[in-house]
Amino acid sequence: MKQIIQSYKTGAMSVADAPCPQPGRGMVLVETRASVISSGTEKMLVDLAKQSLLGKARARPDLVKKVIDAAKREGIINTLRKVRSKLDTPIPLGYSCAGVVKQAGQGVDEFSPGDPVACGGAGYATHADVNLVPKNLCVRIPQKRSENVPRDPVCFTEAAFATVGAIALQGVRQADLRLGENVCVIGLGLLGQLAAQLCAVNGCRVLGADIDPSKLELAKKLGADEAVLSRDLDKAAASFTGGVGVDAVIITASSSDSSLMEVAGRISRIKGRIVVVGLVGMQVPRDIYYKKELDIRLSLSYGPGRYDPEFEERGHDYPIAYVRWTEQRNMQAFLHLVVAGRIDVSSLITHRFPFEKILDAYDLILEGREPYLGVVIEYGSDTGHQSSGIGNPSSGVFHPKSDIRYQTSVSNIQIGLIGAGNFARSVLLPAFNKNPKVTFRGVATARGMTARTVADQFGFAYCADSIDEVIDDPSINTVIVATRHDLHGPVTLKALQAGKHVFVEKPLCLNIEEMEAILDHYRKTPQNGGGSIVMVGFNRRFSPFIRRLKSHFAGISSPFVVSYLINAGFIPKDSWIQDPAEGGGRIVGEVCHFVDVLRYLVGTPVRSIQAASVQGEDALHTNRDSVAVTLTYADGSLGSILYYACGSTAYPKERLEIASGGDMAVLNDYCRLDIIGRDKQVIRKKQDKGHETEVDAFIQSVAEDGIFPIPFDEMIETTRVTFAIHEALNTAKTIWM
Repeated sequence: MKQIIQSYKTGAMSVADAPCPQPGRGMVLVETRASVISSGTEKMLVDLAKQSLLGKARARPDLVKKVIDAAKREGIINTLRKVRSKLDTPIPLGYSCAGVVKQAGQGVDEFSPGDPVACGGAGYATHADVNLVPKNLCVRIPQKRSENVPRDPVCFTEAAFATVGAIALQGVRQADLRLGENVCVIGLGLLGQLAAQLCAVNGCRVLGADIDPSKLELAKKLGADEAVLSRDLDKAAASFTGGVGVDAVIITASSSDSSLMEVAGRISRIKGRIVVVGLVGMQVPRDIYYKKELDIRLSLSYGPGRYDPEFEERGHDYPIAYVRWTEQRNMQAFLHLVVAGRIDVSSLITHRFPFEKILDAYDLILEGREPYLGVVIEYGSDTGHQSSGIGNPSSGVFHPKSDIRYQTSVSNIQIGLIGAGNFARSVLLPAFNKNPKVTFRGVATARGMTARTVADQFGFAYCADSIDEVIDDPSINTVIVATRHDLHGPVTLKALQAGKHVFVEKPLCLNIEEMEAILDHYRKTPQNGGGSIVMVGFNRRFSPFIRRLKSHFAGISSPFVVSYLINAGFIPKDSWIQDPAEGGGRIVGEVCHFVDVLRYLVGTPVRSIQAASVQGEDALHTNRDSVAVTLTYADGSLGSILYYACGSTAYPKERLEIASGGDMAVLNDYCRLDIIGRDKQVIRKKQDKGHETEVDAFIQSVAEDGIFPIPFDEMIETTRVTFAIHEALNTAKTIWM
């Protein structure tokens, strides 16, 4: 597939080749026929990316604060590595398109191959010849009907406006208009022209305003009763309403200051309604709004469901009896108005570009060399979705089915990467890349463009269309699993069954059934799973601080008391991490780290588990984000883990205390270690949680000694303990191992 992307670091735009994405559960694969450039929104994003690093910082002070906070917690070097990874991630442009369904994923029964659909969503309905879109961001395009032709051909160029139209429609809905009311639309760009038409269809008298004279006549042609230059709006509004003021104002223009809010207040009647759709300053002139008791309303993009992962990503619809107009239903309603001829979209199209000339379209918008309004990108019906593993020949990229093969050798570790999130790009891959024994071979991700970017950045030989292509490649002997957590267990098992070594980011899996399947593979396959090494990314046990603790207490025979405090920080309830089916929650997904550290330090198996969690009614937090876990061990040692999400980010994230035989030690955030006892020691270093040492240990195991860097039974035990913590919380009982 081909897709336009922009580098957030340099601002440069290009059309890139990428693997065709594969539809997962709840997803729809769409062959694009037309897409619309939202000139206002996309120009803003493009302009921001073209700014210098200082310019970006000035434009997004909120992100600067996050970077500073992260640097305080994790150190400057680690933070800069993550920032660079983010800057190296390309931005897919576009959010409104139409096309034909090629394939529907599991759980999708609303759409079938061949269905004409309109699609929405930034990062989903992009300017690409193929798009992977969640089902709740797709709507079927209604067919035109007439007496002579029961089913006229679908006009994809008009349907591609569905998402933009839904934004305008949501603004009109927020205005809560009544038949016969007077409404003013400020800003007659693409959104404003659509909003003005929708108001007229709704039976209202429409007054439009813009600074561009050429847009006034178009607005009147499309249904506005009057349209004036913005400088004449006060006088025109008084004349239009007989001095009463308009019932509602819809602001679809953009302004860095609050002048539009002031104008809207002046032309409104007492108890009028102001709806903000565009990006404007929100310093409200209190005197005007107070004396008229005006109602200010913001319009949430396409409508209810926007920015809600449960709706957009996981496909959970809102009941129509309680939420009549979701973003999906807004898109559908807009298309029905277009098909019925009540909304004229074609008159708004000023430019059409074939996809091959899309960079010219952006040049037109960025340079402003001629007037434009609706800019449509058109795609051929035969996009040819061959595997994009065969990329630019000059880059040396090739497909796994190529005649070129590598011989599997213990001294030549051929890596296949599955999944490539920010952690993989910023931490894991740089660590693997440093080792001369490693060759990056193939990469597969849910988003083809991510695979393309990672392949270019780290020199992978090819990017694949699917996970199976990587696992089935005989030249790959080692697989890194860095997907979302729900795929860890199944992909790890599949790779082991194919005879690959596996490095899987924590957790190993999300449930007992997946764990037992991996265990069963090792039980039935001689020589530790047929000679395959598997390692879970429990990096902290490889930290030099933890290794120093292990060494210091090695000669003490009495039981340990170990206390681990984790100031974990807040993660929203709607994050995929919190979803039991996708992320497994924070106990399985992160507390596993600390269970593993205690197991390593104590050196004997866990005997019992007790747990308690916060019981609150805070709608923002999940109760199991803050838990206290007590572990006992076979040698009589005692461990406690206090993991909470309600603390201050100004406080260090992790603090470990260990006591035994009259000695004790305190480790603060993997930066400082104090050992108190026979010899008092203070060790200060830059934060090191063991990531690079962990990777080196795995590489040595695969390439040289064949010894598991973490004993297999300990990885299974840690996984089992995290499941037992949930059982202890569910039953309020002690769980015995």
